[in-house]
Amino acid sequence: MNKQYSKETICVQSGWNPKNGEPRVLPIYQSTTFKYETSEQMAKLFDLEENGYFYTRLQNPTNDAVAAKITELEGGVAGMLTSSGQAASFYAIFNICGAGDHFVSASTIYGGTYNLFAVTMKKLGIEVTFVNQDAGEEEIAKAFRPNTKALFAEIIANPGLSVLDIEKFAGVAHSHGVPLIVDNTFPTPINCRPFEWGADIVIHSTTKYMDGHATAVGGAIIDSGNFDWERYPDKFLGLTTPDESYHGLTYTKSFGKGAYITKATAQLMRDLGAIQSPQNAFLLNVGLETLHLRVQRHCENAQKMAEYLQDDERVAWINYSGLKSDKYHALAQKYLPDGSCGVLTFGLKGGRDFAIRFMDNLQLVAIVTHVADARSCVLHPASHTHRQLSEEQLLSAGVQPDLIRFSVGIENVNDLIADVKQALERAE
Repeated sequence: MNKQYSKETICVQSGWNPKNGEPRVLPIYQSTTFKYETSEQMAKLFDLEENGYFYTRLQNPTNDAVAAKITELEGGVAGMLTSSGQAASFYAIFNICGAGDHFVSASTIYGGTYNLFAVTMKKLGIEVTFVNQDAGEEEIAKAFRPNTKALFAEIIANPGLSVLDIEKFAGVAHSHGVPLIVDNTFPTPINCRPFEWGADIVIHSTTKYMDGHATAVGGAIIDSGNFDWERYPDKFLGLTTPDESYHGLTYTKSFGKGAYITKATAQLMRDLGAIQSPQNAFLLNVGLETLHLRVQRHCENAQKMAEYLQDDERVAWINYSGLKSDKYHALAQKYLPDGSCGVLTFGLKGGRDFAIRFMDNLQLVAIVTHVADARSCVLHPASHTHRQLSEEQLLSAGVQPDLIRFSVGIENVNDLIADVKQALERAE
């Protein structure tokens, strides 16, 4: 599709371009396998000598159409879907890191990702060093080692809501010859396109705003095509040296700017298999068609809710970068001028017991282990999503013990404010 089209048009029309007489709506290619006339045709597909479909674990037309839409939204060159956001985080790092390697990550990231990096990947022989993303470049640079392969961060941290200084992180990463990998789940490409600020690879939990309706778990990885892997051939051997599992093929030489995603698809997806189902990809595409409309409403509602909570005497503190008093307001104005996301966090003066009574008394707003869909919901991360972390790890991840995460939906905001008001009154 013409890349000069606006994001709104890309949301609705990109990815699937039907020919004469073909379905107007992207079909679900609900098939595990695909037919060919000759053995030679199939052999060329397995050797990556030709493009095509032969087994859905590797590629599927429905998935590829949706990945192409997200890639165009982000302004990248290649993308792939995964079975979940967690799979996207894992593949993005594991595609360039192996046993004996190291990477650096901001500490204020989603608890599941923190655990993936600190515990599970350590078992694979890959070490991580967590850094304070608000620290200066020199301080962050101290975490790098000769075997460091990547720098990772979230554009808006979940649930701490810190806003990343993308240019600062990109500068540190590139000065050490590694790519900057960022999670853009909360802003989505509607509110931020990290490649324009120096990021190299973007990941998403498409389960959140992109799907938008809590119907389908999924993830995505998008490559900008801007990082020059061959400039550091001894650092990224998996991309710049022959892959014996494909008869000595070298990804950077055979696929150029598509090397990173091709390797992640042909090697990691082949061996680990965390593919998104075509049915889920279809549902994701339906969500993407209204992403530009929903994100705007989420942000408008969250801004009004944040202003209401800020003025309530029972609220001890609130984080939302749309508020002028927020410590990340200036960064948000730079990187997220059209709005950040629909998620805010706050604490109540009555402490944990008061917070629990408040959440239990909500009627419209539900307590669920989810965030960023059309329906408003709340969560207490220290008790739920981040309960595996120690108090020290919680604070390092930007999660205060009394933090309530409020994902403001697209309902009428006056109804939501009324629900919060009555819940606070009943909790007293």
